[in-house]
Amino acid sequence: MADVQLTAYNVKTKEKGVPIQDAVITKTAKGAYMAQGNDGKGNKLTTLLGEEKALAAIAAGVAKKGWE
Repeated sequence: MADVQLTAYNVKTKEKGVPIQDAVITKTAKGAYMAQGNDGKGNKLTTLLGEEKALAAIAAGVAKKGWE
């Protein structure tokens, strides 16, 4: 997974597959992974991820680690 890209649904503009910029990945209380960032136009984006994709995005430098 060298080519990792985080995308989300933009609720405000109703667009699917919007790339997340300035992503920070956090863990939820139940242990799931969540990426939060923006679309570059001021709209906030949030999406849930699996552990494999979340850790791959951190390793690739696409997102920052938001826990510990």
